[in-house]
Amino acid sequence: MPWKALTVSLFTAMALSAQGVQAWAKRLEKRHVAVSAGLWDAATGKVLERHHDDLALVPASTTKVISTYALLKTLKPDFTLETEVWGDLKDGVVQGDLVFKGAGDPLFTSERIWLLAQALRRQGIQRVVGNISLDQSAFDGQREPQGWENTSGDTLPSVLALSVNFNRDEDGRLVKDPERQSREIIRRILQEAGIAIEGRPGESGTPRKLLGWASPPLRSLVMDINKFSNNFMIEMLVRGFGAGSWPRGVKRIQEFYRTAFSLGPEAVRITDGSGLSKDNRLSARTLAIILRGAYHDFEVGPEFVSSLKIIGGEPWKLKVKDANLTRRVRVKTGHLDAVTSLCGYLQTLDGQVRVFAIVLNGPAHDDDVWEQVSRWAN
Repeated sequence: MPWKALTVSLFTAMALSAQGVQAWAKRLEKRHVAVSAGLWDAATGKVLERHHDDLALVPASTTKVISTYALLKTLKPDFTLETEVWGDLKDGVVQGDLVFKGAGDPLFTSERIWLLAQALRRQGIQRVVGNISLDQSAFDGQREPQGWENTSGDTLPSVLALSVNFNRDEDGRLVKDPERQSREIIRRILQEAGIAIEGRPGESGTPRKLLGWASPPLRSLVMDINKFSNNFMIEMLVRGFGAGSWPRGVKRIQEFYRTAFSLGPEAVRITDGSGLSKDNRLSARTLAIILRGAYHDFEVGPEFVSSLKIIGGEPWKLKVKDANLTRRVRVKTGHLDAVTSLCGYLQTLDGQVRVFAIVLNGPAHDDDVWEQVSRWAN
């Protein structure tokens, strides 16, 4: 079925009785919580229950549903990013610096740099006269997207075209000078692999590309992003999606939804890809349209759906109170100060698949969300 037909069919059917969701929502509204919520049949698009489903609220990390599906559909699941290594190599010696040119690989970690070092050794590189140099030119100079003025300054490290270990130290803390850390880690790993880094000034001829090092495929990156709600990884990808520019990356995501789903920028109001910005606004209806479209997308839908967290099906304990939900709910969660959101898919006891979305703004808690999801599923 065409995307636009999917969009139309989602809201053309008559709504069923919604007393359950209305009573739940009114209790929340008495606590000064704004509610946008709804439940839809995944097969037909019929709306089953809803409350202010067209009310656009701050969505927090459920924004990642918007950004990751657009990336998968546009770039395709096998897409990779290539970090390039350049230098003037002569008889096993790199004259001058060994240059690492970043392309926005969000999973450029010590383990993968060790594998890269082995590949450089196999190419015959024995020593570098100069030092390790980083080329960050793939990204522009903007250090954070619009809207982060209202969120924690310690939430996300610098998003640079070449970033090692998420620009965090061994204890997971943000580093003040991420480029220095990246150079030091690369230098240490190369030396451990048997490539001497002399760090001397030296003239070099014309550098050439010595190696291209591909990131994991997009399907794997999206899995990590949605399972663990990794803000850094999705912002790296959004910048790359915009050829190094956050505004262009966000605009490209919005243009995808305008063309494929007839959802204009008034429906997909985002300024980043992670949901950290409180300038973002999404309704339950918008989230449901996209979730249902992804569910019926044979090309990339399986990769997207499998990237969502499976309640009771992950290597950590079931956090919700209803153990009966085990492996029947796939979700993306969202949390910010005064924001609690949840969206995804659930399977009823008789095997029917539903699409749902809940966005709460105000003094709400996870139990408020799961109370309603449990009722829908059981």
